[in-house]
Amino acid sequence: METTVVRLKKPRLKKPILIEGLPGVGHVGKLVAEHMIDELGAEKIIEIYSPHFPPQVIVESDGTTRLVRNELYSYKTGGKHDLLILVGDHQSATTEGHYELSNVFLDIAEEFKVHRIYTLGGYGVGQLVEDQGVIGAANNIELVRELEKNGVEFRANEPGGGIVGVSGLLLGLGMQRGIDAACLMGVTSGYLVDPKSAQDVLKVLCSMLEIEIDMQALEERAAEMEKIVAKLREMEQSQIPSFPDDGLAYIG
Repeated sequence: METTVVRLKKPRLKKPILIEGLPGVGHVGKLVAEHMIDELGAEKIIEIYSPHFPPQVIVESDGTTRLVRNELYSYKTGGKHDLLILVGDHQSATTEGHYELSNVFLDIAEEFKVHRIYTLGGYGVGQLVEDQGVIGAANNIELVRELEKNGVEFRANEPGGGIVGVSGLLLGLGMQRGIDAACLMGVTSGYLVDPKSAQDVLKVLCSMLEIEIDMQALEERAAEMEKIVAKLREMEQSQIPSFPDDGLAYIG
């Protein structure tokens, strides 16, 4: 089996922007992309199957099964740029597959004459965080400046290990093809699915795209997650030993 691109429709799009939201840290990118598809009513136009995906099938709500896949949706904004939104069940399970699939995605981007690519993800800090925000990376300095004007933070040498997977490769391989690309990363603990971080990323993305998207569904999920986080914080506090304040000084 080879990577297979199944074309369902081929719409005519105006200077489209590609948004990648495959599963990753905190499922931040996946939450944003799927929320956009639901709220905008985007249309599925392509399915992608690959032997580099995990060896499993997805069981649907009606009990039927299907192969793991990635999907591409299109949406006509009526503005300067239409949208292509990439989502899916999994990223590649192999290093070779990450490169192969990224090039497949870029081939499709070139076919539709994509104007720019935004990859979405989470930046895991390894602890529960109050102030989250969005940090970024881009494959040219002009795009860095544009993102900074929209509230994206750029930190020297961060992420320290680089950007792994499709979200990073689309920037690097995209630069080789002359396509502007940036990664928007919502700061998150990395422990849990994080709809609050997804909200932060979506706000920046909407600003960059000059569109409005209702965020109520994400806000409701974020409120539910906040309750879980609050319980986790209580558990953390209960594990910290406390000592009586009796006014004594200890010298060790």
